[in-house]
Amino acid sequence: MKKLILITGVIILSLSYAAAQPGINRQIPLIGSQAPSFEALTTHGQMQFPEDFGENWKIIFAHPRNFTPVCSSEIIELAKNQDEFKRMKANIIVISTDNLSSHNDWKKAIEEVKIGEDKKQVQIKFPLVADPAYKISNKYGMLDSNLSPWRNLRGVFFIDPDNIVRAFQFYPNEVGRNIDEIKRTLAALQTHYRDNMAHLPANWMPGDDVLVPYIGPEEKAKLGEPDSDIYQLIWFMTYRKANN
Repeated sequence: MKKLILITGVIILSLSYAAAQPGINRQIPLIGSQAPSFEALTTHGQMQFPEDFGENWKIIFAHPRNFTPVCSSEIIELAKNQDEFKRMKANIIVISTDNLSSHNDWKKAIEEVKIGEDKKQVQIKFPLVADPAYKISNKYGMLDSNLSPWRNLRGVFFIDPDNIVRAFQFYPNEVGRNIDEIKRTLAALQTHYRDNMAHLPANWMPGDDVLVPYIGPEEKAKLGEPDSDIYQLIWFMTYRKANN
């Protein structure tokens, strides 16, 4: 009888927990769509997204849990590069479904880590956003019901000054994100944002030549001339020289 009561209690608790969770949204905000807005508590206080970030770019990094080793290594690399992101007019926003107290403990622990031969420590200047009710993770389609129910996926969203999603990436738990590639993607997106005729080829780096989707009659007439900024590898691959 006691065993039956115990089993019944476990089932009731499980059903109550499931009922308290939001329905999983499997729709990721697509490229070109408006980034979902949200309010949240963070290690920097209350956040209103995107209003608090003005005309800057925003990069959202999602983590499944605090104190995980791969995610912690990424936070350290983000902190080491945070001044460069600031120079690029981009704000870093880190989200996980842990609560604010856990975020503060994680931040403090990471800042105590001594890194490299010179034993330098980082100072985390970007906010860690608490999403214990899964509201933000759900809005961004980051809840994985197959592998880890009610834990958000390791997503990255690039959001422009107009609050439009320009790119997103997802990573498995066991593979750390490459922060240099994040910066390269941001630079490429910003280049196209400033000049929508600039398309960025494979392995493009800031300062490299760009592809253009088409050229006018005047530019076509100048192809092959020494002073032309336009050149072709083949008729369907037209490049414009970078103005370095």
